[in-house]
Amino acid sequence: MEQMEEFKPFDVIVIGAGAAGMMAAGTAAHNGNRVLLIEKMEKSGRKVRISGKGRCNVTNARPAEEFKEHLRANADFFKQAFAEFNNRAAIRFFERQGCKLEIEQGQRVYPRSGKAWDIANALLDYCVENGVKIIYNTRVTEIMTLGDHVFGVRYINKRGFERKEECSQVILATGGVSYPGTGSTGDGYQFAADLGHTIEPLRPSLTPLVTTHPFIKGLDRFLLRNIYATLYIDNEEVQSEFGEIGFSSRGIEGAVALRMSRKAVDALIDGHKVKISLDLKPALTEQVLRDRIAREIKEMEPTEFFAELLRKLLPKPLVLPMAKELDIHSKNYISRVTDEELERLVKVLKGWVLPVTDYAPFEYAVVTAGGVRCDEVNPYTMESLKVKGLYFAGEVLDLDADTGGYNLQVAFSTGRLAGMLKK
Repeated sequence: MEQMEEFKPFDVIVIGAGAAGMMAAGTAAHNGNRVLLIEKMEKSGRKVRISGKGRCNVTNARPAEEFKEHLRANADFFKQAFAEFNNRAAIRFFERQGCKLEIEQGQRVYPRSGKAWDIANALLDYCVENGVKIIYNTRVTEIMTLGDHVFGVRYINKRGFERKEECSQVILATGGVSYPGTGSTGDGYQFAADLGHTIEPLRPSLTPLVTTHPFIKGLDRFLLRNIYATLYIDNEEVQSEFGEIGFSSRGIEGAVALRMSRKAVDALIDGHKVKISLDLKPALTEQVLRDRIAREIKEMEPTEFFAELLRKLLPKPLVLPMAKELDIHSKNYISRVTDEELERLVKVLKGWVLPVTDYAPFEYAVVTAGGVRCDEVNPYTMESLKVKGLYFAGEVLDLDADTGGYNLQVAFSTGRLAGMLKK
């Protein structure tokens, strides 16, 4: 009679098959552990597959010191994880997995194919090649502990039955609460809190900012390039950025606004007044701009409209909003526009103020700010300092960064370090 193969318990259970979870699971398995990866959605890497507008900004190739400047919380805590698996290591990893990468403007790294799926599939292949067992459509309901030590998880499988799996090492990589449709619904924060961890307040980061400015309603899907923006909190300048800013039904977006959103959201939550000032002509001083306007007017017929002057200075979608901002009728003859009105035009072109009154919810945020407090986690192993055998990776931690590939690198670095646990 054929003898049944003896069941061997898992050495590691990873909860969440996102960027951090797959990196952690693959690494742990590569190091000789029997690994179970549990994912509540029907496939892995849902958020990775839609990141970067479907292109996936994998990482950023900036040197370590410059990279650190783009973290918005706990940069010193992240230092060790980055030292163990930095952006160069991430690039080598994906290239070895057969996914060719290229570096674009701003040192942003993308798959050469332009397909985020290739990154998600490379991570999945890494898990499969190293023997990770993956179960989908399965929701973890509890991380079980005995005293101060993990001993397994309870979960509900795709058939709706509750099961439990005993294991002395669990990696929590459930993500944040941004893009909840991808499965990031904040389960990990509750697990961590139930086990005694402090959760820093959660708020959207890299999220559109809402303005009450009455003249931008017609600017949906409009993008302004090469502008200089300044964020003010209670009329004090706190951050300046150069680049793109866009408008949509969700609010003010684009790389510049998203980078500013972290401080803007915190200020709004604390009840401060927030505004953004846009320099639409950053390459010109006020005097050079005055001289240019004077030259343009000199070449115009007296009966030409004010709108035609604005069209020489601005993209077409901004002409009517700017005329309304200046309270000058767009069909006013240029000969009737006063010197005082032209001076106001100069001032607004160099500082168009948009009051910020709210921010878009988590559904539109790229990443979650807040999370498991980092001083309750060992930065050299990602193990909990409160519960032995519990590890954290990725967005569930109070780690977030600017747009530009930094947040995925946080996921890869912390996932890699968490997966280095001993058998």
